[in-house]
Amino acid sequence: MNDAEVPQEGNATLGGGHKAVYARGGDGQVRLVTSAGWQVEEIVTRQALDTLAAQAEAARSRVLQGLSAPLEYHMYRSRMDLALLSQTTGIWRWRVRRHLRPAVFARLSARVLQRYADALGVTVDALREVAP
Repeated sequence: MNDAEVPQEGNATLGGGHKAVYARGGDGQVRLVTSAGWQVEEIVTRQALDTLAAQAEAARSRVLQGLSAPLEYHMYRSRMDLALLSQTTGIWRWRVRRHLRPAVFARLSARVLQRYADALGVTVDALREVAP
């Protein structure tokens, strides 16, 4: 893409900011160019955010029914999935999946809970609860 073709339509999900994209200049060199985004990007971003919100709400419902641990809700609320939470905490993916079970989550050590809380940006007390 040439630097004159970089979309500048605006993207509300960027909050009025700009982002850097690579584009080819008139001299043929690739350089960073600022972009205000474009409408297609905004639509896709909003769809992804809606999907994440729906996953968080479904997880919240499962937690309130006692079918899942609050960790699942906080994971989706923080826009993470199982793989990303595993990478962020340094805990094996199979262990994170196991910790999503209420009985297993209730027995987690303070150290493991703190790792999850740090990764999710909440306190340990908040991690143990889901507001009704």
